[in-house]
Amino acid sequence: MKAVRIHQFGSPEVLNYEDISDPKPRKDQVLVRVRACSMNHLDIFVRKGLPGVKLPHVPGSDIAGEIEEVGEYVTDLKVGQRVLIAPMHFCNRCAKCVAGLQNQCRQFTVIGNAVDGGNCELFAAPAVNVIPIPDRLDFNEGASVPLVFVTAWHMLTGRAAVRPGQTVLVLGANSGVGIAAIQIAKMFHARVIATAGDERKMERARDLGADFVIDHYKQKISEEVRKITDSEGVDIVIEHVGKATWDESVKSLKAGGTLVTCGATTGPKIELDLRFLFSRQLSLLGSYMGTMSELHEVLGHVFAGRLNPVIDRVFPLSDVRHAHEYLEQSQMFGKIVLNP
Repeated sequence: MKAVRIHQFGSPEVLNYEDISDPKPRKDQVLVRVRACSMNHLDIFVRKGLPGVKLPHVPGSDIAGEIEEVGEYVTDLKVGQRVLIAPMHFCNRCAKCVAGLQNQCRQFTVIGNAVDGGNCELFAAPAVNVIPIPDRLDFNEGASVPLVFVTAWHMLTGRAAVRPGQTVLVLGANSGVGIAAIQIAKMFHARVIATAGDERKMERARDLGADFVIDHYKQKISEEVRKITDSEGVDIVIEHVGKATWDESVKSLKAGGTLVTCGATTGPKIELDLRFLFSRQLSLLGSYMGTMSELHEVLGHVFAGRLNPVIDRVFPLSDVRHAHEYLEQSQMFGKIVLNP
């Protein structure tokens, strides 16, 4: 089969579109013909080099396609079904997994990170990861949902416990997590303030439901938040940008507010004044992906049309280098999808 592999870390030139052996599924696995695989910033980090990535490596986390073959032990799935694959790898037998806390499993990783991913034509996945999708979603849409929607769902419901009437600040409205977080917060009847980098993205954020949008290149986020909230601040900040926005995110919180972070796109090193943390009784929470039950929960809302993926652009898998270059420019609003 054709696949994208990296044999060394570096720029998009290290991405090779090449022939590799077809995967041979185990008896408890399903072989999926990949029709779409959406991109995340993780793909860039993996390409440049992350601990745990073994070369050669196939990137790609979000997969949708058709079942080509079903293992002997799999009885609830059938050949030809349209499916997506939960983008997480876990042991499924430790105390955390048995308790339904897969994202706390010691073997937990994102597909396409420490294990090979979906930038290929065929992918073998454990049956527990394979989820049928309804006809209302095409493959590109199906591939644009799992990672970002379960991440945003876990941040808002599992970690920050969002409630109706709260005010939520969402950083980076054009990102996959930002797009999901705006919709989820509005579904919970929260007031949403989003940030974006130009008028086009700001307007798209409003279309998704954001009540207020801040231009994070031209305006100081915390100052605008204070104006919007009559100097009170927000209840929750959805943070995934990292170093570039951290100080403004913390300053935007009201007394007793919660910042929940799932990433560090602009860098992981930040400074924190502990006096500010304890005197204002702030909560700073980490969040990593989500659990399988949370994925099924948020997918229920997507399948019902209450939450919707947004696609910016589709590339053929063979043009993966240009897709990486486009993602690094951060000009998109929504997901970038690769089609084998």
